[in-house]
Amino acid sequence: MNIPDETLALCALNKIFGYHPRLALQRIAQGGSALALFDGSHTEGELHPELLSRLVPRELEWAQKELERVREGGFRFIGLLDEDYPSALREIPDPPLGLYLNGTSSPAEIFEMRPLVAFVGTRDLSPYGKAWCEKLVKALAETRAQPAIVSGLALGADGVAHRTALQCGLPTVGVMATGIETVYPRQHERLAMDMVRSPSGALVTDYPLDTAPVALNFVRRNRIIAGLSRAVVVIESKSRGGSLMTAKYAVEYSREVFAVPGRLEDLRSAGCNSLIRTQMAQIVTSAEDLVDSLGMGGSRRHRAAGGSWVTDQAGDSPEEKFRHALVRRYAAGSALIPVALAIFRQRGIGMEELAQTLQRPYGEVLAAVGTLEADGVVTSDFLRRCSVTATWE
Repeated sequence: MNIPDETLALCALNKIFGYHPRLALQRIAQGGSALALFDGSHTEGELHPELLSRLVPRELEWAQKELERVREGGFRFIGLLDEDYPSALREIPDPPLGLYLNGTSSPAEIFEMRPLVAFVGTRDLSPYGKAWCEKLVKALAETRAQPAIVSGLALGADGVAHRTALQCGLPTVGVMATGIETVYPRQHERLAMDMVRSPSGALVTDYPLDTAPVALNFVRRNRIIAGLSRAVVVIESKSRGGSLMTAKYAVEYSREVFAVPGRLEDLRSAGCNSLIRTQMAQIVTSAEDLVDSLGMGGSRRHRAAGGSWVTDQAGDSPEEKFRHALVRRYAAGSALIPVALAIFRQRGIGMEELAQTLQRPYGEVLAAVGTLEADGVVTSDFLRRCSVTATWE
């Protein structure tokens, strides 16, 4: 099995730096490649001794065997630097160095063809929470956008969101806290297989094969749920728990957060009510409210920055719709618009290539991208590759 060196290195680094991806990203940026971290040039002052001791050739040998097992199991491994890596996840400050994927569709069909909306909540879901989870997912299924539903495959709100999505014909993605070959909880094995077989549905994880479902793993996977998604909807949540952590990650990543309010005396709604009270989340008062807030309604409208609405003309291409939104923000003659449009046409374009494409000085393009980033129109990753943010697409 011929595996690119960078993929091997990223697989090994994902295992070594799974809880410290930012450290690895810094070293990759400095060294120019993932494989360079195994050249023996790092010193104890640069990395914790435990991490440094694992940057050895035998970890690459482990990665070779790991990826062979992945292929034999019918799964995929996507490294952070691969073209198939989810673009939205690459934008967050601490993306996993690699993702294991179980699905029948291509990564582009799963992650890039439609917006992803996460539904999270307590495992101890009440009838009220179940009814609202079903109602909101069904409402999204009736929109023109036809989003994919993301959740954590857990009991309670997660399972309801996944099942309702499948019943409504929406793709659904489960983010796991185990190895890709292990479905947890076991009660969801049938559900998981239905998700994998459905068009654009999948299971994903950043944990290596044979990883058991220990409590700490669920904390780490919450950032992936938030990072993959354009928005996070919290159905019911106690005052502490994974749902609140996912919401906090979503805020950090500039994703939209929504919460379903509950009775003041209901402990299962304490977290949602707190999110609303502290203005970390927008309150959901109806299914139509959520659909309109996400800009997915049947009115063919989408919301530009600052809350203004842009009405799409019938037949407008996605690029034209994006151009209309930019003109409303910056006026037609702004020098920022060609920069934003070039990034829209080529997601992940590097800064130097962007300057060459526009035939403009590098410094001028750098300043324009900085302004667009500050305005929330575009984002760039640690390698300075640019993408349009989900709320502007």
